[in-house]
Amino acid sequence: MRRVAKLSAACIASAALALTATACGSTSSENDSSSSASDGGKDGVKIGLAFDVGGRGDRSFNDSAARGADKAKEEFGGDIKELTAKSSDTEADREQRLSDLADAGYNPVIGVGFAYATSIGKVSAKYPKVSFGIIDSVVEAKNVNSITFTEEQGSYLAGVAAALKTKKDHVGFVGGVDTPLIKKFEAGYVQGVKDTKPSVKVDVQYLSRGTDLSGFSSPDKGKEAASGMLDNGADVVYAAAGSSGNGAIEAVNGVKGAWAIGVDSDQYNIPGLAKYKNSILTSMVKNVDVGVYDFIKSVHDAKPLTGVNNYSLATDGVSLATSGGFIDDIKPQLDAAKKKIVDGGIKVKTTP
Repeated sequence: MRRVAKLSAACIASAALALTATACGSTSSENDSSSSASDGGKDGVKIGLAFDVGGRGDRSFNDSAARGADKAKEEFGGDIKELTAKSSDTEADREQRLSDLADAGYNPVIGVGFAYATSIGKVSAKYPKVSFGIIDSVVEAKNVNSITFTEEQGSYLAGVAAALKTKKDHVGFVGGVDTPLIKKFEAGYVQGVKDTKPSVKVDVQYLSRGTDLSGFSSPDKGKEAASGMLDNGADVVYAAAGSSGNGAIEAVNGVKGAWAIGVDSDQYNIPGLAKYKNSILTSMVKNVDVGVYDFIKSVHDAKPLTGVNNYSLATDGVSLATSGGFIDDIKPQLDAAKKKIVDGGIKVKTTP
């Protein structure tokens, strides 16, 4: 399910994190609070999770990480401590959060999102006996496991699906923040659309830029962006925007004949999005839960993973969800595209 490779440092950016844990179904994490789930056995694992903005309950990226931790806790016992981002946090806040988890005896400590890269690089050096995990970035340290994904490959397949399903030859992409990571989603999606049907127009919009990470936790902005694309003639919208993507899905649901493409989790099956599920064509699933579980298990087994563990299309680290059966009719084309990527016949771009 994974392959280990050495990669250069990438996607290191500033972010915001704070002592907040959102409840399931919420879409914001701007309060200063913490949550702890404890059920444990001395032989269990004390898991420290530092979530990205949106936290548990974003119905997307963070929830996928949470599922991996929950599975590990259920299997091995122990407890989970969750701290969640605020978009106004500083680098000092991030470092303090990770240090607090390590000081409290949590091991492993996992930074859910590329924004933790710099802080994990610093904090891991201070706690050499603690195993740290970083999702979506690479930190080169002896006690750090870098969990990465080929988002561009899964997004390419999403683009193929969009091109085959659009009736207006016009589709859209909503990105949360214009970071190198999200641009991988854009690049793969646009390439998949154009390789499949060059005449299709692709609108692209980002919700925030630079160090402003509000684009990952603003469903109202996601809804507004998607609505604008639909008004301009698009009938398929792919959003890679954390909980902001929930707003995009809501917007699409209000337009007859339009489709949304979800991200990270199989959003068709997310309870909080159930009323919109018949508008969710597919989701580009990114198995963050598998990466998190694998890492926690390795720590539990006293053989902690380190280096870079890359989850690719070839190993189903990324994939297209088939829930709802809406892409069953184009499965041959999607399978053919996947085979070409895996075999090297298609080189998917990582930048637009």
